[in-house]
Amino acid sequence: MDFNMKKLASDAGIFFTRAVQFTEEKFGQAEKTELDAHFESLLARADSTKNWTEKILRQTEVLLQPNPSARVEEFLYEKLDRKVPSRVTNGELLAQYMAEAASELGPTTPYGKTLIKVAEAEKHLGAAERDFIHTASINFLTPLRNFLEGDWKTISKERRLLQNRRLDLDASKARLKKAKAAEAKATTVPDFQETRPRNYILSASASALWNDEVDKAEQELRVAQTEFDRQAEVTRLLLEGISSTHVNHLRCLHEFIESQTTYYAQCYRHMLDLQKQLGSSQGAIFPGTFVGTAEPTSPPLSSTSPTTTAATMPMGPSVADLAPPGEAALRLEEVAPPASGTRKARVLYDYEAADSSELALLADELITVYSLPGMDPDWLIGERGNKKGKVPVTYLELLS
Repeated sequence: MDFNMKKLASDAGIFFTRAVQFTEEKFGQAEKTELDAHFESLLARADSTKNWTEKILRQTEVLLQPNPSARVEEFLYEKLDRKVPSRVTNGELLAQYMAEAASELGPTTPYGKTLIKVAEAEKHLGAAERDFIHTASINFLTPLRNFLEGDWKTISKERRLLQNRRLDLDASKARLKKAKAAEAKATTVPDFQETRPRNYILSASASALWNDEVDKAEQELRVAQTEFDRQAEVTRLLLEGISSTHVNHLRCLHEFIESQTTYYAQCYRHMLDLQKQLGSSQGAIFPGTFVGTAEPTSPPLSSTSPTTTAATMPMGPSVADLAPPGEAALRLEEVAPPASGTRKARVLYDYEAADSSELALLADELITVYSLPGMDPDWLIGERGNKKGKVPVTYLELLS
């Protein structure tokens, strides 16, 4: 292998000069060229963007894949440019176990039938989770990772180059300052034996040599200043591009929220369907028991709009549905509570009645509730004083 010894020696000299300049700056023995305030603010914003992007990326990966071993495996597959094998989600694995249990314990038994229904719901939840992870990885994690592995590496490279150019510039300034000081000393301080011809000639020669050294140092300073200004402009343009990065990350964040909203909406819909299936089968499995749940299966979506709530929350039967078939519809005021089956209930959340057939509720108040034959299991009749109306079961905690 051929080596260019001159280039090697030159590179070693430049590295040594930079090291000396850097060390003297750290000890306060050399002056340092300071960047302007705007440039410093751009650097600080870029560093902050990089640091927080790394934290958001890592924590999002934890959110999508809580298992650290699985994350390490996916990281290795990615570095090896190999396809990550398909992984069964926890919901799908639970659905598989429940289905196998129902098959072995008896799919026609009440327990087996319930296991099958829950297994189907968990399967849907697992599939929704898989879609959410895939969408979030493409629309959110990939752009963040591309910034850290692409744009930020370019910015870091140009910043290191700018640092080297600054060290070269400050070293040139120091060299010029020393050369001018030596030249001034050689021209203003006469030799103590200046009258002797030999010493006079030597003094004049030294002055000429330092004059040449000053010219050379000034030339190097001009070159170093030009290279520093050019590199500072390149780095400035890259740092100002962080604003575009913020815009791109903002768009990706919106897409991540959209996919997360879709995922949780799907989960909520699947669980509502499962709750209705289990509620309708509860009366058949346990006849004569009170219909209702002790705790709400899902809290109210207080932040959703009335339109969204009306579209997603199960609606109770109309007043006409409460009457037995073939009879005229009764007014709620005329409906008498059953002789047995009334219970006390504590209201968990505020509830605003949608119409006159419903009873408005306040959190922590106590009301009397009961059910009527043929009534939707998700709804009860509630009484407070002389007022009565339909109330949703999910807003109640049955006490007795």
